[in-house]
Amino acid sequence: MCTAGVLLAAVLAAPATGNAGTLASASPTRPAAPVTGAPLAASWGDEFDRPAGTAPDTSKWRYDLGGGGWGNHELQTYTNSTANAAHDGQGHLVITARKEANGGYTSARLLTAGTFSQTYGSFEASIRIPRGQGIWPAFWMLGQGAQWPDNGEIDIMENIGREPSTVYGTMHGPGYSGAGGKGGSRTLPNGEKLADTFHRYGVDWSPNLIVWKLDGQEYFRTTPAAIPGKTWVFDHPFYLLLNVAVGGDWPGYPDGSSTYPQQMVIDYVRVQTSGSTGSRLIGYGGKCLDIPGGSPSDGELLQLWGCHDGANQKWSFEADGTVRSMGVCMDAAGAGTANGTPIQITGCNGNAAQGFTLNGAGQLVNPVSGRCVDVKDWNSAAGALLQLWDCNPNGQDNQRWRRG
Repeated sequence: MCTAGVLLAAVLAAPATGNAGTLASASPTRPAAPVTGAPLAASWGDEFDRPAGTAPDTSKWRYDLGGGGWGNHELQTYTNSTANAAHDGQGHLVITARKEANGGYTSARLLTAGTFSQTYGSFEASIRIPRGQGIWPAFWMLGQGAQWPDNGEIDIMENIGREPSTVYGTMHGPGYSGAGGKGGSRTLPNGEKLADTFHRYGVDWSPNLIVWKLDGQEYFRTTPAAIPGKTWVFDHPFYLLLNVAVGGDWPGYPDGSSTYPQQMVIDYVRVQTSGSTGSRLIGYGGKCLDIPGGSPSDGELLQLWGCHDGANQKWSFEADGTVRSMGVCMDAAGAGTANGTPIQITGCNGNAAQGFTLNGAGQLVNPVSGRCVDVKDWNSAAGALLQLWDCNPNGQDNQRWRRG
């Protein structure tokens, strides 16, 4: 939801769709393997386990209130009434857009400004969105401290009713806001509609990288290279918003096919600390596992490098079996399992080639191949490359890693 003015008085506009892609659904193939090492730590969340009819938890959520079009010719007035935002008693928060007797529309817009904000991390919500022409649900973030668009905006999920199968993810900042925002999309295959069931909408946000996901699968990523000559403003705390708008320049307006009330049902919102605050993996010769150049690029080979405190040497062991840094995953190139398979960095995609565990001998094991991450040719120099190789039962030095 594009914003302008003071932090609590946002202006809404359409995201750019020029970079949108259409991807088919993918089924994870990761083996059920134990993970040694802590996953990303939960830093904030709401499971919505409150009695039916109760308002949102005021220790977590505040309200934006009012109408006036919100800078985008929208029709709804946002309220703090439980008729528009309340728990259903079944572990969900429900935001309801209603058509009132006077012909107007009411809805709710919730935000964590003043209760929670965070720089970097994994942000995810499980949501069943509403449907119908003119409906516009969103799960998004705004930066603190400045006015829009200088504060930055990350739209984790937006949908417009006339495109029931497509989710949009977009970033906005100075010189790339409104229709100039940078984003992508994913469209479900076979006519599936997002409103038919719950889906997980999320971003992994780290220094100089934002990755958008639907149901855990990446569909778009962006870096400062996407905005040459413009300022990357995604380096300070952002807070969360949930809302359902009605009408507006981008979604258009309700028509004879539109029915109300319409409900956005939220199962949970969960935030984890950033993989950039994980730990280094120190290996052969006292050097660290490193993403070359400090910025991830699909297919780039991982290396040993002198240890420092940069985000490109901070690794987190996640509960799904991946080892991540800067929002991307350690990966056996080409899903290879043979000795000599290079170890690279690439977008997290649910493939078994991205499963790694740190065993008691300090070896990084890829469970699907049973082989270890090995420093090629016993080379301890900066820039030495990594490969899969048979695990030495005695834990030879070029296969030993420790967190530090």
